[in-house]
Amino acid sequence: MSGQQDESAEQAIGAFTLACSPQATTAGEATAPAADEEWELPGGFARVYYADGHHGLVRPVIMADGFNHGRSDLDALYLGLEGNFPLLGSLKQRGHDVILLGYDDRGASILDNARVAIAAIQRTIASQEGDAPLTVGGFSMGGIVTRYALAKMEHDRIDHRTALYFSYDSPHRGAVIPIGLQAFAHFIPVANNFAKQMNSSAARQMLWRHYNSQDGSVGVDPEREKFLEALRAVGGWPQRPRRIAVANGRGDGQGPEVPPGQAALASTGDRVYPGTTLFTQAEGHEVVVAELKRLFPKAEKTITTSGLPALDGAPGGTLGSYKILGDMLEKFGATVDLRHPEACFVPTVSAVAIRDLDRPEDLYANVDGLSPEDSEVDEFFCSSGTTAHTAITEELSAWLLDRLPQN
Repeated sequence: MSGQQDESAEQAIGAFTLACSPQATTAGEATAPAADEEWELPGGFARVYYADGHHGLVRPVIMADGFNHGRSDLDALYLGLEGNFPLLGSLKQRGHDVILLGYDDRGASILDNARVAIAAIQRTIASQEGDAPLTVGGFSMGGIVTRYALAKMEHDRIDHRTALYFSYDSPHRGAVIPIGLQAFAHFIPVANNFAKQMNSSAARQMLWRHYNSQDGSVGVDPEREKFLEALRAVGGWPQRPRRIAVANGRGDGQGPEVPPGQAALASTGDRVYPGTTLFTQAEGHEVVVAELKRLFPKAEKTITTSGLPALDGAPGGTLGSYKILGDMLEKFGATVDLRHPEACFVPTVSAVAIRDLDRPEDLYANVDGLSPEDSEVDEFFCSSGTTAHTAITEELSAWLLDRLPQN
């Protein structure tokens, strides 16, 4: 490979993004069915699938998409929701009509995409046959979008007719992308999709700690502070519906086997970010989480954190973020040593809104042993084993299905 090719390879690494909603794993092998209705909404769109035997909306369930870069892909979302367990098919068999909600920009402010959710709720009510209550919720960021939307409607005295709100591995207390990985996005010497995703409004609002690409600092992003204030201003949560949540992480305090302070990913060859190493998060002051090195233009940078708990191995739904980057490095010619492909993305305590992430004793809490009344939701359920973020499992789906309104 020539030097010019190496330079192009280093520049092209950031073409990937991290998907944070159920996605099809058999792209090209299956297609989503045609929707019964398609709605254009201000800032987004929706697809409607009637329940078996229905010819219109009777018992609606609104399911909002999660976070990524760019416009929602509702084909991929549909197939992801029908992959390991047929969640949509089960809903339709039980007499529930499904509305999949997408956004023109998944990285836009949660407040903006909440307006899309409000428009979808109002369109649903206007189109519905009869007066059965609605179920409204979403996956990952979709649970935060609909949480704010319902609370905002109540604050503004708009009837949302929703009896049940649900979130599926949503980061109510924040999500975690390793700081070293965030920093790498901005170490790539050209504009790239991964950096744009990490600096999007939605990422800044949801990430528990954000890497500032301007000054290299690590902290709570001002956009997150503003969003949390906006959430508090509408009461924090909708009060009328019953609130339930599921977590892809375990509830017994056990997380993925990712020890702190270990090399997670290293480019060990002589080309394409040679010598770059990302380390799993450890506790302490000035802890090294990344040694970043590139050839074009030649540069080196050490990334450190202070006062963060051991986040990567915390109980929670996982994201294969190190593997995604490792695959891209290999694709463009790097030799990769990948020790820990996945890390915690949405801690269990965040998904069920029961503890914050600052202290190890909270982050690693045995949620199953805590009083359910400590949670901000009315009822929650944790996976019996660590599963991927927003993975649609039979265990979580069955619990969720059994709690939907029956009338």
